[in-house]
Amino acid sequence: MRAITFLFWAVVTVGTVIVITMPISLQVHLITAVLFLGVMTIIKTLRLGGVWRLLLLALGTAIVLRYAYWRTTSTLPPIEQWADFIPGLLLYLGEMYCILMLALSLFVISNPIPSRPARSLKPGDAAPSVDVFVPTYNEDYELLAGTLAAAKALDYPEDKLTVWLLDDGGTEQKRNDTDPAKAEEALERYNALRGLCADLGVNYLTRARNEHAKAGNLNNGLSHSTGDLVAVFDADHAPARDFLQETVPYFGDDDKLFLVQTPHFFLNPDPLERNLRTFERMPSENEMFYSILQRGLDSWNASFFCGSAALLRREALDIANGFSGRSITEDCETALDLHSKKWNSIYLDRPLIAGLQPATFASFIGQRTRWAQGMTQIMLFNFPLFKRGLSIAQRLCYMSSMMFWLFPFTRIIFLIAPFFYLFFNLQIFTASGGEFVAYTMTYLVVNLVMQNSLYGRWRWPWISELYEYIQSVHLLPAILSVIRNPTKPTFKVTAKDESIDESRLSELARPFYFIFLLLLIGVAFTGYRLWTEPYRAEITLVVGGWNLFNLILAGCALGVVSERREVRASRRVPIERRCEVRSVDGSWVRGTILNVSSGGLAIQVADGKTRLAKDQATAVRFQTLSPVPDNELGIFVRNISSAGKSSMVGCRFMAEKPSDYRLIADLLYANSKLWRERQQSRQVNVGIILGTLQFLSIALYQTMRGLGYLARFSRPGRSEKQQEARS
Repeated sequence: MRAITFLFWAVVTVGTVIVITMPISLQVHLITAVLFLGVMTIIKTLRLGGVWRLLLLALGTAIVLRYAYWRTTSTLPPIEQWADFIPGLLLYLGEMYCILMLALSLFVISNPIPSRPARSLKPGDAAPSVDVFVPTYNEDYELLAGTLAAAKALDYPEDKLTVWLLDDGGTEQKRNDTDPAKAEEALERYNALRGLCADLGVNYLTRARNEHAKAGNLNNGLSHSTGDLVAVFDADHAPARDFLQETVPYFGDDDKLFLVQTPHFFLNPDPLERNLRTFERMPSENEMFYSILQRGLDSWNASFFCGSAALLRREALDIANGFSGRSITEDCETALDLHSKKWNSIYLDRPLIAGLQPATFASFIGQRTRWAQGMTQIMLFNFPLFKRGLSIAQRLCYMSSMMFWLFPFTRIIFLIAPFFYLFFNLQIFTASGGEFVAYTMTYLVVNLVMQNSLYGRWRWPWISELYEYIQSVHLLPAILSVIRNPTKPTFKVTAKDESIDESRLSELARPFYFIFLLLLIGVAFTGYRLWTEPYRAEITLVVGGWNLFNLILAGCALGVVSERREVRASRRVPIERRCEVRSVDGSWVRGTILNVSSGGLAIQVADGKTRLAKDQATAVRFQTLSPVPDNELGIFVRNISSAGKSSMVGCRFMAEKPSDYRLIADLLYANSKLWRERQQSRQVNVGIILGTLQFLSIALYQTMRGLGYLARFSRPGRSEKQQEARS
């Protein structure tokens, strides 16, 4: 199949070069582009795969390259007109970057590996020993208790499984800090987590100094453990019971396999999903990467370690001298190093862990800053294109993954480009209105069709542009700082288990309102130019339309930085588990647990059998999926409401002993099937037209909401309570 793919693309390449350089009239190009789009639309609508899918990509590629050829040969301003040429060249380079990234991504996903079927260890199979690492720095006790309890409940031979809490928050360096308050806090954490680990049967490990951040912490774990395989889970990534059953068998198939990576599934929304209220119906941002791009990388033996939810071979890590720590993204750097040493990786497209995303916009940007800076560091330290030991395909795959993080440059260029004409009358793009329609519009529509055909189930139209815009404003200076000084960035831990108990503007909101104002002024300038220069209406309408699109995007971003109140960091997960609740008279009442979160659960009981009291402590018991000695869990009844012929009882957990955390983990994390069902329920392709209409509707509402938040909370970071106190 791979040989056929290469042959196909070789033929397409030769044919494409002929097509894109052929001198034809504007009308012929437009008719050809429309015909190509028609064929692509038919293939997309009928959901044809195989060769038809490759044909769709080939037709789209021809239009894109024809546009690139026209852009290069016919639209750049004369070099002697430097005021036009310099911004024109920047815009051109931004567009060429987008075309290059499109080409790399098409290569990566040209033949993605289908999702692998479920596997499990067979009776009698030799089970390799496994060390489970849970690195931590400043995470809460309750969060760690849930993750450790889930790790301890993994379905694996007990004598072959060792769970380690690698605590970088209780190091000797921190316990002996010159600040007495910080030293006391570290000591309290050290004692509390040692006690938790002892109660759960988990090994506690810390070290003398906080050196090399997470990579150093993991390497310290390697030096104190001996397991054949090493599983890594972030502190807020709790595994399902079948994680090792699903991943371990692959290591028996290939002695050169160093990694089985699984996707990161999240129980809570990121700031965009929460503030725009799209979490329950729209695919999460990371699903495109994990559901299609990682499968494409896997087809070229280039799927890489993502820092958590992964199983690695110790032998390979020993050869590489442990986890790489030169950059602040130790995961991808480690994979790049091992791939260059001819080790193999596998991506398993099954959500087998459940984690938490950053809840605030500031934490979200902090996380993405680390990713962007780390990937930039790797490009500077180990440029993949020239990395010895990698295959050509692996070089291209790593280039695609790393160069993606340069998007802030192009996004900012596209944002400010219309200003050069509207405000300063610079001609940075020399083309008529007819040429714009024939070339640029067909190029944009082809891009939409290809993206929706390839990623439609995992990314709605225009959502990528929104995510890139809200990150670019703050990532651009961060990337520039790495380019100036590659060793400057330091590892910063992403805040976990946050909550926003009051509506407010994000402390990072100010630039977005300033940009929105500039774009609004651009709209006014468009009207002014149309009035005073009607003979230039054609180009003014084109540039004004571009500026208007940027305004719609920026308006939607105002809703993202307008933080909604949400006390609960982790959303309720629907389940159905039979249970019994202890009533006020001490008897047990049968019910059904309908949903659960890390903080509580909802129980349905029949009317007339409630016999429960609000604001009272009681207990619930249920059949566990993993062996737990005591299946009685303390709860506190917060509310009771009628629901037809039954009552809904809302409760919060009262975890007091280790078995309580094991019971909570059993309810929330044990069954990975729930996560797959939830994920699949959102993976629906809404199409280009409906998706565009939905985005416009969201953008209009969020613009109004964002301006309303600005009026209510005039200073970014000020909450409702602070505003009320001020007034």
